[in-house]
Amino acid sequence: MSLPPGPAAPAPGNLPPESPLAMPVQTLAAGTLRSPPFPTRPPNMRWRRFAVIGSAVSVTLFAAYQIWWLLRGNGIDPLEGTLLVLFVLLFAWIVQAFVGAVAGFVLVLQKRPARLGIRPRDPLPALVSRTALLMPIYNEEPGRLMAGLQAMHESLAATGRLGHFDFFVLSDTRRPQLQQEERAAFAALRARLGAEARVHYRLRDDNSERKAGNISDWVRRWGGAYPQFLILDADSLMTGDTLVRLAAAMQGHDDVALIQTLPVIVNGSTLFARMQQFAGRVYGPVIAYGVAWWHGAESNYWGHNAMIRTRAFAECAGLPELRGVKPFAGTVLSHDFVEAALLRRGGWALHMIPALAGSYEEGPPSLTDMLVRDRRWCQGNLQHGAVLPARGLHWVSRWHLLIGIGHYFTAPMWAMLMIVGIAIPLLHAGFSFGQVSLEGFTPAGYWREQDEDRFLGVFALTMSMLLSPKLMGWLATMVDPVMRRGCGGALRSAAGVLLETLLAALMAPVTMYVQSRGVAEVLAGRDSGWESQRRDDGSLPLRELLRLYGGMTLFGIGAGLAAWMVSPALAAWLAPVVLGLVLSIPIVALGASRAAGAWLRRHRVFATPEELAPPDVLVRANALRAAPSRD
Repeated sequence: MSLPPGPAAPAPGNLPPESPLAMPVQTLAAGTLRSPPFPTRPPNMRWRRFAVIGSAVSVTLFAAYQIWWLLRGNGIDPLEGTLLVLFVLLFAWIVQAFVGAVAGFVLVLQKRPARLGIRPRDPLPALVSRTALLMPIYNEEPGRLMAGLQAMHESLAATGRLGHFDFFVLSDTRRPQLQQEERAAFAALRARLGAEARVHYRLRDDNSERKAGNISDWVRRWGGAYPQFLILDADSLMTGDTLVRLAAAMQGHDDVALIQTLPVIVNGSTLFARMQQFAGRVYGPVIAYGVAWWHGAESNYWGHNAMIRTRAFAECAGLPELRGVKPFAGTVLSHDFVEAALLRRGGWALHMIPALAGSYEEGPPSLTDMLVRDRRWCQGNLQHGAVLPARGLHWVSRWHLLIGIGHYFTAPMWAMLMIVGIAIPLLHAGFSFGQVSLEGFTPAGYWREQDEDRFLGVFALTMSMLLSPKLMGWLATMVDPVMRRGCGGALRSAAGVLLETLLAALMAPVTMYVQSRGVAEVLAGRDSGWESQRRDDGSLPLRELLRLYGGMTLFGIGAGLAAWMVSPALAAWLAPVVLGLVLSIPIVALGASRAAGAWLRRHRVFATPEELAPPDVLVRANALRAAPSRD
């Protein structure tokens, strides 16, 4: 389509000739799983999955038996039965993550080569096919986007393979002023890149189906000219070397439809952003390697920084409108998980390659921004409940969908477990609402009385499984000299792990509260909307902080006072949760502070290799963003 007229519209003809490709809408009510032999399937997949799931089930049953023993004294009443069910579900969630992390820890230490013949240290492979790099955008800051795109364009040019790639900026922006700014920024980008510019811009008239519709529109209009494409988020950066290796891996393996990289979080300036990028860099590889090990050719898709086979996507991933009641009905919001499931149903392999570096993204600058984004993801993931019964899905694909749904239900489940875990001892102590206090009462004391060794054993097991992935990530970092130096050395990285754990514990009650409220809102039919994200500044004025977190603060104060009235020991037992709620405003404000982030950076706490020795593409993108004229 031609661009709308504007004072700074790019030169006519910047879009290539259309090459239509049919992309039929799929049905969830019918479908057959195709499972041809995948040459790229890792060996012994049944044993790998049995090891992970079997170990998780075994440990969960062991812990469930211990809790049952604590409860069995006078028979299990409905409240105790509720506690047992909640514990089993939440413990199973923890232990599966732990077992996967153990597998990932072993793999990281072994330093096995990446799948699909990707060898990052080998010379760059030759390319024979064209790849489209798609950047779907919605109400983003144009100059910032074009700076990142220019850095990737130049990085590809340095590989000598630029001629095999085309960039498409796919705009869904609705604000007229911002549309004009996008066109102006794009025209300036083309002028800077000169004759070798391989960039195109398209603004949709109708932004139906949001991001998924933006991508499918491109597939139906230009997909026939590109055997593969890669989706970039507005905050994505990838090196030319990585893009070339991904394209070569796709063209060399005909059974593969998707190759997902492990994006590393960069450019964090606030305390919260730097905490997130440190956690992702230290703990992320252990988790990702473990997931890739047992998912095999049924890996998931995270919506960006992944290479996709165009024909497979067109044949299998046309998303239907979901039926039912809103907000579950309508356009698929978290489209990536569903597209991955449909690709696998269609007989295609999907792989995650965490060993391939050169893939980057940015994290939210504050806890508030993360929770806003999380609210949208909450609705999208809960919406997958309508996709779970789809015919023909692979069981691992259903597992991915369940994990996405379960992620948001864990918050209210933890809250319920805590409430029930207090209510049972209170009732056994003879508490009633007419009785204000119970001197010396503490839930931990009640549970220890049932069987102290079992209670302490289950508590220790649970906490060790929660914290072990952090420890394994730190140990894996320590045995890699490059990573160890890049994370500030052994002592500073250990301090970073301890500080991150403390801050995460203080933020956990806030997250639990907001996620629980979000689940309730989704179930009540309240839509999350579709807003652009803040990228750099996460600060909020005090008035806005009071609006967002004042009720939470008052709730925490009320809960603390109520617990104190019952027993000071109960208040002490609840202190970690109550403190997180009461201090929510200063905690959020501190996390959004650039000054606190800068202080930690000067002392190399929460350091990452990409911060201390940034890759060229990141240096170039940041320099372009900082330049007033962006030249």
